[in-house]
Amino acid sequence: MRLFCDLHIHSCLSPCGDELMTPNNIAGMAMLKGLDAIAVADHNCARNLPALSKTCAAMGVLLLPAMELTTAEEAHLLSYFPTVEAALAFSEEIHAYLPPIQNRPEIFGPQQVLDEDDEQMGSEDLLLLNALSLSLDELVKRINERGGAAVPAHINRGNNGLLNVLGFLPPGLEIAAVEVTREIPCRADVSNLRVLHSSDAHYLENMLEREVSYEVAEKSVEALFEYIKRGAM
Repeated sequence: MRLFCDLHIHSCLSPCGDELMTPNNIAGMAMLKGLDAIAVADHNCARNLPALSKTCAAMGVLLLPAMELTTAEEAHLLSYFPTVEAALAFSEEIHAYLPPIQNRPEIFGPQQVLDEDDEQMGSEDLLLLNALSLSLDELVKRINERGGAAVPAHINRGNNGLLNVLGFLPPGLEIAAVEVTREIPCRADVSNLRVLHSSDAHYLENMLEREVSYEVAEKSVEALFEYIKRGAM
C-alpha cells in the first residue's frame, strides 16, 4: 500500500515552530492536503504527541511518533517510535541531558504544551534548541535499544545536517535510513539506506502536499515504522 507522508513537522512546542502549529491545525492541514501519515518531531521533546495522536485520529491521519534530537556534535537526528508512550518515555530520559538554560520566549519563542482542544496545558522551561550532552553514537545506540529508529535529519542541508557537521556519514553507524532534502544535491552514497523526504515544516503552509509516498505493507503506524526501521534491505 502506498502512503503519502510528511515525516518531519514541528509543532508550537518547538521554539522555532509557529504558534499556529497546534495539534488541530496540523492534523487538519494534513487531512486537507490528502496526507495519509505525518510525523511531528519537535526539538528534544515529545510532550505534544498525546494531543496530536487524538487530533490525527479524529482527522483520519496516521501519526508516527517522533522527535528531532540535537546531538553533542550539533547534528540533528530524527528518532521515530512505534508508540506515543515509547516516544514520551525517551523524551523523559533525554531531558536530563539538556543544558540548564532557560528558554526566553520573547527571543526564541514559546514552547507550548497543548491538549487536543489546542488549549495550553503548560510549557517547557528549558530551551529545547540546545544540544544534548549525548553524542551521535550514544543517541543512536539508545534509540535502537529502546525499540526506536534513528534517522539523521536533512543530512545535506543546513548547519545541523550531518554531512555539514562531520563532512561524511560515519561508517558503522547503526541506522537504516536518512532524511535527504530533495532540492539540494547529496554528496554521500545513501544507496544502501532508506531515503526519506520531508518538509521540516515550522509553518502550516510549508507542510508537504500529496507528493512523497512510501510503499508499505498496510495502512498502519506499525507498517510505516517497520518500513523505516527495516531500511533498504
